[in-house]
Amino acid sequence: MSLKDLFDLTGKVAVITGGSRGLGLQMAEALGEQGAKLAISARKQHELDEAQKHLETLGIEVMTIAADMSKREDIPGFVDQVIERFGNIDILVNNAGATWGAPVEDHPDEAWDKVMNLNVDATFFLTREVGRRCMIPRKSGKVITTASIAGLSGNPEGMNTIAYNTSKGANVNFTRALASEWGKYNINVNSICPGFFPSKMANGLLDAMGEKMLERIPLKRFGGEEDIKGLIALLATEAGRHITGQNIAVDGGSSVS
Repeated sequence: MSLKDLFDLTGKVAVITGGSRGLGLQMAEALGEQGAKLAISARKQHELDEAQKHLETLGIEVMTIAADMSKREDIPGFVDQVIERFGNIDILVNNAGATWGAPVEDHPDEAWDKVMNLNVDATFFLTREVGRRCMIPRKSGKVITTASIAGLSGNPEGMNTIAYNTSKGANVNFTRALASEWGKYNINVNSICPGFFPSKMANGLLDAMGEKMLERIPLKRFGGEEDIKGLIALLATEAGRHITGQNIAVDGGSSVS
């Protein structure tokens, strides 16, 4: 098989949660450009409408579903809608996420629950639903979760995001454990661990600590609008068929400096 064919997603269906902006939209662009049909979700319909318009100008077929993935009772219906439109799900990108900044001793209970419900619980329940309905019966599939370098280590002084770090650590080991369990079904399970990328969720932190963070990055730049595309294309296609259980940092080297 040629390299071009290994990266081809023509006829495949990819679901991307949190796909209306930021890293989710970047990943949607990459998979759509490789030929995949897309189903993207977010909570706000107007953001989805903007993303759909943008993706369609690139010639990408996309459906949008306004959904709150933290409501686990809505997940089966969400999957129903994708299957009704496209017939199957080949690639699942668990990208929807939340964060909260507060010192541990002052961290609100409800904020802890908000982060865990979306970053951990929703990832499990959606992956289970897609896996047992679409991937396990066909003995084929790709599960990719957006973790974070925050799940690989602690934080620089002044960055108080205990719930986010804990949730991303859970994503990292979820990836390892699920890859071990679902390998027998020919399902690849990996995570992407971004470093600091300007985004709506990260901009407040970057405004407060940007210079300090930049000092920790060997490449001396934050992530950009195309820096996730190559990796998601690899992990979602046959080019990455022998990669599973891996948590790959895309961080300019900050996790090893």
